[in-house]
Order: sequence, then structure tokens, then C-alpha cells
Amino acid sequence: MTTRRTLLAGIGATPLAAPAYAQGRRDRVTIAWLPIMQTLAFYVAQEERLFERAGIEVEAARFQAPNQIIDSLVANRAEVGAPGAAAGISVLAEVQFPGTFKAFGLQGGGIRVNRINDGLIVANNSPITSFADLRGKSLGHLPGIQWRTISRHMVRRAGLNPDGDVRLVEMAVGLQVQAVIAGSVDATLSLEPVGSIAVALGEAKRAMTNPVAGVIADPFYSGVSLLTTKFMRERPAVARRVVEVLDEATLIAETQYERIRAILPRYTAVQAAQVPIVAQPYLRAWKDLNETDLNSYQALVDVFASEGVLRAPFQLRDFILKPSDLGA
Repeated sequence: MTTRRTLLAGIGATPLAAPAYAQGRRDRVTIAWLPIMQTLAFYVAQEERLFERAGIEVEAARFQAPNQIIDSLVANRAEVGAPGAAAGISVLAEVQFPGTFKAFGLQGGGIRVNRINDGLIVANNSPITSFADLRGKSLGHLPGIQWRTISRHMVRRAGLNPDGDVRLVEMAVGLQVQAVIAGSVDATLSLEPVGSIAVALGEAKRAMTNPVAGVIADPFYSGVSLLTTKFMRERPAVARRVVEVLDEATLIAETQYERIRAILPRYTAVQAAQVPIVAQPYLRAWKDLNETDLNSYQALVDVFASEGVLRAPFQLRDFILKPSDLGA
């Protein structure tokens, strides 16, 4: 993390001039993203040319670990965290550097909504059926404090000691399925599309589907969409258009998944033959966020407090984007 500290400045309700892009000029925005299913709305916005239509030229910065996205935003190397940015790490960064971000969308899955977000992935011949079976074994998870904290919490809730009973191993999304198949780890707690790819290969399986939703909150959101407050302060009209584009793309991803799922191989490790079986994520646009969504996000934040990662409780309502933040 950089030592830079960005304080939230007020955004006035100044009337906007005629958009520059109406005259053919586009506003350049750097968007950091992770190749997971939670990022689907960003893929849709790119493929459907929604950014282009809104007068935005996107510089897409792809990362392989959630903490790298947050670091890029804190360091002002990116202005937007695409859907799928780490929900927990963003709060930790906000606590360290108050006023750095605003969250404007949530991504995940849940049992009641029948959308897969995560799974406990094991080899086909593995006897592991739950976290309680991990005593003396290894569990892979995404790099960074978010999924390490969630993994520790899941292990602890299964009655095991995460500091002695289970060996936790950080590994990038693209390495997880092969690590399970090769026996490098006994199991992984993985985000989609890892579970779908594992099933498609026929050598691994989901021992549990949506285990985190069963323990922390249902639905469960581990991904958020983020704006830096520096971006909102300096270019509120452009930031507003980014939010509008991603809200529109979220609606398309939610209602037209069968049509748009074919784009997945261009952005994720999903192969063309695997597209028909990849699980649909549960995506929430900024304009549609409700109390259930916010309570679910708060439940994840509370896990960080209970695991000692946050030194004090964090109330996230002020962390969620408000119209006034964009000069509306």
C-alpha cells in the first residue's frame, strides 16, 4: 500500500456543459479488473461498446490477485475498480486511507437466489466433503488478505484451528484447478469460474457449493465496483457516466446471460466448450442496491472485525456511493 492519502472533497451541483464526447472526443478512464465471473458486467460493457457510446475510452488493467486492484486504485494508477474488486480489501484500504473509495455495485451469489459464487473444490477421488474434513490438509485460496480471512473464518466455523489444523496456500485463479488435480493442495476455496471449469474437466468437483453464503450471509457478496474519490472530485460527469454504463451492463448480464455468456473465453480461463456449463453470477447494480444487499456486505465486514483484521467495527453505509457524490 502506498502512503498516499486521498480525502473526500465535496462535489458541487454545478450544471454540466454539453458533453465533450458529443463533439467526438472521448474521456480516458483506467479500469482495473480481475478475470472472474463477478466481473461479467465489465465484459458486457466492453463487448457491447457501452463505454464507447458514453464517450469513454477504457484503458483496461488486468490483474491476477484482488489486492493488486485495490493497490492500483490507492496509488492512483487506476480510477475504477471493475465489478469483482475485493469487497473486504476495499474496506481495509478505506480504513487505512479514509475517503479513498466509494462502492457502487455488488457481485456474488447465494443459495436462495440459486447463483454460484464460490465452491470448495476437490479432486474427484477426494474424501473431503466439507471444511470439517480439512484437518491436516491444505486449502488453496486467492492471494491477499480478503480470501485468507474468509478461509480462516470458514475453517474456524467448521471447528478447526486455522493456525494449526489446516495449511492455507495462496494461489492465483488460473492455478487453482490444476493444483487440485495434481494434488498440490487438497482443496481450494474458489470463485467462479473455477468450479465450473473443474466440473467441465471431469477430474475435479465441487464438494460444497456456495459454502460462504451458508456461513456468512445469503446472498454473499465478495465483489464490489469502486470509484476513487479523486476521480469523482476531478471528473464527476465522467464518473457518473461510468456508473451508468456499468449499471446498464449489469442489467444486460442479469437478464440476457444466455446470449452474452459466449464472451467469457475472451476474458476468463473458460474455454469455448465450457461456456454452456459456467454458472451465472448474481450481480447488483448501484441503482438497485437494497437493505438485504447492504446487510450482506456488512456481514462480510463484520467477519474481518471478528477475525482481528479490522481493529474496530466499520459501518459501511457511508462507504456506498450516493448521488451527491457525483454532483447530482
